[in-house]
Amino acid sequence: MFKYDLKEYDFVNISFLLLTPIIAVISTFYWINLDGFSLEILLTGIILYTLSGLSITAGYHRLIAHKAYQSNPIVKLFFLIFGASAFQNSALKWCSDHRVHHKYVDTESDPYNINEGFFHAHMGWIFLKKNNEIKTRFAKDLYNDKLILWQHKYYLLIAVTIGFILPTLICGYFFNSYLGGVAISFVRVVSIHHCTFFINSLCHYIGSKPYTDINTARDSWIMALFTFGEGYHNFHHFFQADYRNGIRWFHFDPTKWLIKSLNIVGMTDKLKVTSYEKILSAKMSMHLKKAQFSEHNYQAELEALKLNISETLLKIEEFKKDLKVRKDELSKAMQIEIKKQIDEKKSEYKILWQAWQLQLQNLDSLSYS
Repeated sequence: MFKYDLKEYDFVNISFLLLTPIIAVISTFYWINLDGFSLEILLTGIILYTLSGLSITAGYHRLIAHKAYQSNPIVKLFFLIFGASAFQNSALKWCSDHRVHHKYVDTESDPYNINEGFFHAHMGWIFLKKNNEIKTRFAKDLYNDKLILWQHKYYLLIAVTIGFILPTLICGYFFNSYLGGVAISFVRVVSIHHCTFFINSLCHYIGSKPYTDINTARDSWIMALFTFGEGYHNFHHFFQADYRNGIRWFHFDPTKWLIKSLNIVGMTDKLKVTSYEKILSAKMSMHLKKAQFSEHNYQAELEALKLNISETLLKIEEFKKDLKVRKDELSKAMQIEIKKQIDEKKSEYKILWQAWQLQLQNLDSLSYS
């Protein structure tokens, strides 16, 4: 029945993960039946759920684990406090695990290796004592951060205070239902647990692989709805330093919107963005891989087009950089000439891209993301 010896299991973690859903159901039942349902309490729960969820995705994940952007100490402290209330361990532990996952994804060294089964990737890995240790080799920089060390030291106190005591007091004092506060606290913890766990499990099962097929991570707009934008997981695993997961304007990525909004008001800085050329090159490489399995012989044409497209985009960037660096020393006539060259290259790119799309349409036996 058990894959590991009983002494290898962490029964504290197991008890917490199995009992919290039960307590959530029971406390919700008694709250509604004894005190009556309250929309204000429900909204309080939703707000706290959003704060803790975004603190994991924007704080633990993109800010601390991947350093995809920088923030001022106030923003980081906020993320550390409300991230703790998600009861997913301290940022130091969470981020070291996540870095190991990226380094060794889909291998035995990956703590939430999807190849060990859906349940293992989802939450089973947390049941094992061997995964309680902090992988210090992957967190050397974090040990130099005083805020992260402070949160690690007082993690449990912060988690209980913000995750359980605060909601209970708010609902009891303002909405006359301490029981309602207890109920939404447990419902919030269980919900944020499994929505985060979905990233490790379902995001390696559901969706497409438009950028890379070297690992099991997949892009899924459906999963993005449940994970504050983390569902574009194939992109993230290939371009993990990017502060975005959903790169298109219509991609549902509240984490990206929060980081960008904070940047506009000067609270985040140095947002890392993967160049359009690299993203396009990755997608074209995947198209070429798929074309290899087609009965049509468009491989040579596609490879030539990919090379021309890459060279054209590179030339556009060179012209733009030259214009930016030498703008003060260039005459107006020269600036106009460079802008003209940029426009010509853009037109050339459009023609090449249309040719690429036409070739893809010819490969009607394939399905492209």
